[in-house]
Amino acid sequence: MREPLKPDMNVTPLVDVVLVLLIIFMVVTPQLESGAAVELPAARNPDQAETAKLDFTTVTLTQRGELYMERDQLPREALVQKLTQLHADEPGERVVLKADRGVRYAEVRSLFKACQDIGFPGVSLQVVEPRKN
Repeated sequence: MREPLKPDMNVTPLVDVVLVLLIIFMVVTPQLESGAAVELPAARNPDQAETAKLDFTTVTLTQRGELYMERDQLPREALVQKLTQLHADEPGERVVLKADRGVRYAEVRSLFKACQDIGFPGVSLQVVEPRKN
């Protein structure tokens, strides 16, 4: 007499799919960051709660002086026009400035002032915590 067949689940295809998805997420996730990739300046005790729970628009200033609003590279005049239009459409919107740490402070301050002059209620500088040795 033959033994009855026992069902056996083959998990190899499931593991293959999960590994492919993991690799896809590992590659795509860094690309989701707003603005251009810049090396942010370090600051002790940054205010974590300020931008963590709010929606905001990111303005990026690269070391080469390029300006980005979210992912779009714009000349300064066009950036100011888009920010002015954004403020007119959404007066409560907040702006976060990401500036490369190699950029002169005068350039960062000029951009910061332009955002304040438009009338945004909150303009923040994005920083990272210093490395611990």
